[in-house]
Amino acid sequence: MISECLIVEFEIRGDDCPLAEATRTVDGSVEAQPPQLRADGYALLRFGAPEDDQLARVLDADDRVRYLHRVLTDGRASYRCLSKHPCVVHELVSEGLLVESLGYRDGTATVTGAVVGYDVLEGVMDRAGETVGVTLRRVYPLGGEHERDATTQRWNLTPKQEEALRAATELGYFELPRDADAAAVATELGVSKSAFLERLRRAERAVLTRLFR
Repeated sequence: MISECLIVEFEIRGDDCPLAEATRTVDGSVEAQPPQLRADGYALLRFGAPEDDQLARVLDADDRVRYLHRVLTDGRASYRCLSKHPCVVHELVSEGLLVESLGYRDGTATVTGAVVGYDVLEGVMDRAGETVGVTLRRVYPLGGEHERDATTQRWNLTPKQEEALRAATELGYFELPRDADAAAVATELGVSKSAFLERLRRAERAVLTRLFR
């Protein structure tokens, strides 16, 4: 049983990995999955970005990138490639950081993840101190109010929309068959049924828009 889990957010400046360098020369942001270091020494990179031929050209011209593959869907591009140059994020992962989100913009990486306890966080910070400019921006317990704030910001929700979505999930509104109907969730929230349904629809639209934009 894990007794203490912390959510942390790092900012990484000065990394010279392919994704960081590419976003220094190309407008826009890149959303990446955690790099996976393979047995052959290459790092598998998987990432997405708005459709942009310039980004593809910059990465394809990078001698450290191998087997760049791109799939275009509705104005967005999904990439896979191998890199001979592991990024700083991999150093933090090796010390126990569980990455939840990773983004690059203007050469700077923003990493949000979890660590199990302050001892692991200390190890991650020690490793960070041995690399380029890594700054710890935030740290808070999993499930705290700060996490709720992060949720509303990430999905562009208002506090009331986040509350409606969370209550609907916890009470089983989305189960098949439903464990609770709209009236029951509205009663739990202390609002009318129509108010709950409007907040829920707006919350669903905000989340789906972020997912498929």
